[in-house]
Amino acid sequence: MTRPRTTLRVAMLAYPGIQVLDVMGPLEVFSRTSRWLRDNGKRRDDAYSVEIIGLKRGAFRASSGLRLHADRRFDEVGRGIDTLLIAGGKGTERYYAHPPLLRWIRRQAGWVRRLASVCTGAFFLAEAGLLNGRRATTHWGWCDRLARRYPEVRVEADTIFVREGSLYTSAGVTAGMDLALALVEEDQGREVALAVARELVMFLRRPGGQAQFSAQLAVQFAEREPLRDLQTHILDHPREDLSVESLARRVAMSPRNFARVFTREVKTTPARFVTSVRVETARRLLEESSEDLEAICAMSGLGTPESMRRAFLRTVGIPPSQYRERFNRRHPSGRRLHAVAPVARRLA
Repeated sequence: MTRPRTTLRVAMLAYPGIQVLDVMGPLEVFSRTSRWLRDNGKRRDDAYSVEIIGLKRGAFRASSGLRLHADRRFDEVGRGIDTLLIAGGKGTERYYAHPPLLRWIRRQAGWVRRLASVCTGAFFLAEAGLLNGRRATTHWGWCDRLARRYPEVRVEADTIFVREGSLYTSAGVTAGMDLALALVEEDQGREVALAVARELVMFLRRPGGQAQFSAQLAVQFAEREPLRDLQTHILDHPREDLSVESLARRVAMSPRNFARVFTREVKTTPARFVTSVRVETARRLLEESSEDLEAICAMSGLGTPESMRRAFLRTVGIPPSQYRERFNRRHPSGRRLHAVAPVARRLA
């Protein structure tokens, strides 16, 4: 359902030490949406107005050293905001327990249509008591800390963003853009959101329930509902029979037609998609568990250690044993210095 044709005010609360992309990424999504609607003759006015609200008016420094500018001081802002977002970054630790700011956030929670956080901005919502008894997420590196400090918050460490009524929380950095795009889709519809995503070279939908690290990040989710549901099924059941014939039966299509439609919409073949999901499952098990390779092969659906080795060499660039040595959190060397190949390369 789309919103009435009024200009919706989007405000981003920012403060010294914020992460620049937490601020500018989501605001750019809303601004680009306004521009696309004007450029394509769908509106004459702006769909969104955007502004930065700070601890005081004027310039302040982000964690990168760049200077941003707050249009207004937070306590100058009353009613009228449609969507309020709270950025994260290093400055969170200094300001998230700021009493006047927390009072303002609680008051705004009763006025705005949507209240959202990006990255560690979730700590402001949690400290204000707004997340008690609710699901929430933040950057993966801060989820444990959020859960320990606020045991009444149901922290979901492995999601891109979470919606609880009018409250939204998102993971780190670019996840704020995913959330903003989802909000645009709520307001303006899928066609507009897809067009904006294309202009920003983004995926239209990294689903909120999707893992923060996932092979899925490499591909566009299909536009057709049955295929999107099928992709979710593959993500959730990597060890099942995921042959073309089996998958085609699930969507009531012939294998040949299914393979053709899937490849056209997802921009990769069913077999490559399944392999990427299985490698991603194995990768995460290698990082987070002490299971032996045979058990990981079974849980990920990769079959045998040799087939897993071939898949890793082809898609990740190193064998599973070396990957575990570098990235397993329990490994005594603690060597986590080398990044694996970009996910986009894995589907090439």
